[in-house]
Amino acid sequence: MKITTKVAHFTNPLYLESGRILEPYDIAYETYGELNEAKDNVILVCHALSGSHHAAGLYEGDRKPGWWDSLIGDGKAIDTTKYFVICTNTIGSCFGSTSPMSPMFPSSQEYRLKFPVITIKDMVKAQMSLLSSLGIYSVKSIIGGSMGGMQALQFAVDYPNFANSIVSLAATYAAQPWAISFNKVVVEAIRRDPRFNNGTYDRDEFKEHGCDGLAIGRVAGHISYLSPDSMDSKFGRKYVSTDGLFELFGRYEVERYMEYNTNNFSKLFDPLSYLYIVKAINTFNLSRGYESLHEAISRIKVDVHLISFSGDMLFFPKEMEHIANMLKRNGQNYSYNNIDSNYGHDAFLVEVEKFDFLIKEALEKV
Repeated sequence: MKITTKVAHFTNPLYLESGRILEPYDIAYETYGELNEAKDNVILVCHALSGSHHAAGLYEGDRKPGWWDSLIGDGKAIDTTKYFVICTNTIGSCFGSTSPMSPMFPSSQEYRLKFPVITIKDMVKAQMSLLSSLGIYSVKSIIGGSMGGMQALQFAVDYPNFANSIVSLAATYAAQPWAISFNKVVVEAIRRDPRFNNGTYDRDEFKEHGCDGLAIGRVAGHISYLSPDSMDSKFGRKYVSTDGLFELFGRYEVERYMEYNTNNFSKLFDPLSYLYIVKAINTFNLSRGYESLHEAISRIKVDVHLISFSGDMLFFPKEMEHIANMLKRNGQNYSYNNIDSNYGHDAFLVEVEKFDFLIKEALEKV
């Protein structure tokens, strides 16, 4: 599988939903496979909150492949011997695209809290600019899970003639109070971390020891990404063998897991980027800019494939089912599958074998 990683620079203004302008801006992106002469074999993959443009394959020296490596590659469901796959890093993220820690042109000073609030609609608009710059004016399919699934739906509503199909997994039509509440934990934990210092921390402040606020808040995130059943099967009530049961801070295995994963994450992900992307998720609402959700959904012309997971405790299956019911009433082309899974929200990343054939079938239809 051929992997190419690039950063595209844009000097034209990106007009944001908030009314503000981002100018200039960069978009980091990665491609897999070969673009055919007709440019009609393109698949756009959209990442979730903590993801990046590195969706598949291994970088030299890495032990861990891209976040959807089990789905994207030669002979896999998204077959890179057939398709030219593009995955971009969303604006606001900290993995190469313009973000709060980018310089605020024309000065060399970082945006930090002066960075504009971005939305899912803005992320989609930026990706359209990138694809246009590559001479790509339509795609075979747009595929994403969680926040990536939100982007896929937004593409279908805002640019109804751009794709032949979309596949949206573990997403929703609008962030609900339950999900916003989980996000509130991490927002407040970051803001109240003294080392965050109202966003004026040193650029390398958290590389060695991590951001405590982000680590603590990320625990709430991990809880929402799993489920009671998956936690029971993964950890049970196992206690860390080197910790004493009657030590005040002795830990169960589930606690050690949370500590390890969240501490490492807080060294890698910029807390300001996390705040801005969480805001984009919280403000996601397909009906914004239209008279109603019905009007927004009615704009869709592409084949829509919706996949939810029965154990998802962040974006519940009923939210995806609501979209499916509207598509059905409108007589629009769609499929809806609720995958039997007790893993939780992250099943779209972990249990690929339960749905990869559905994506393969959807791609073969267009």
